[in-house]
Amino acid sequence: MTSPRLALFDCDGTLVDGQAGVVDAMEKAFAELGQPAPDRHLVRRIVGLSLPQAIQQLLPGAGDAVRSAIDESYRRIFRATRESGQLVEPLYDGIAALVGRLSGQGWVLGVATGKSQRGLEHCLATHGLTAHFTTLQTADHHPSKPHPSMIEAALAETGAARETCVMIGDTQFDVAMAVNAGVRAIGVDWGYHTTRELLEAGAEAVATSPAQLEEILS
Repeated sequence: MTSPRLALFDCDGTLVDGQAGVVDAMEKAFAELGQPAPDRHLVRRIVGLSLPQAIQQLLPGAGDAVRSAIDESYRRIFRATRESGQLVEPLYDGIAALVGRLSGQGWVLGVATGKSQRGLEHCLATHGLTAHFTTLQTADHHPSKPHPSMIEAALAETGAARETCVMIGDTQFDVAMAVNAGVRAIGVDWGYHTTRELLEAGAEAVATSPAQLEEILS
């Protein structure tokens, strides 16, 4: 039996540009706890990590209680923004068409993201992409990237073999997760880490557009 071709996408920075909502919620959460606003560049750099790991990197010297409080505040603020309809997570140009073409070519598609399950499902539904994705792996059920758990679960769920699976993402976390899971890694240059960083982390190639990504996959 032939193994299906599985393409796993990161979400923020790969499918959608979610940085504005993340930065805004993080700044408000820090303010609620009386902490100085985090550097926006640093916040963008940690997009893709699960929330506890992201806060750990932004506040390495803070105690567990402070980081836990910021975690809870961020989740509440981000959820309220989403539920009020004010969350803006635009698709990158060409992504919707790419997803549709890959699905039509027989690729099994999935997402591996630091988002919550609710957040990812809302994002995909907003853009009409839900039906294209077979497996959704989120921070609710797995250790943070670059732990390979998300990819391992997607392989098990879809029946794909490692040699027919590829992880597509914009950060070193995505690439390192793929390396740790023993699958291909392809970077994209429209997200939050540089091409050099992605290649150094182990990406076999870095696409400069969704059209070029499709060429690399084929």
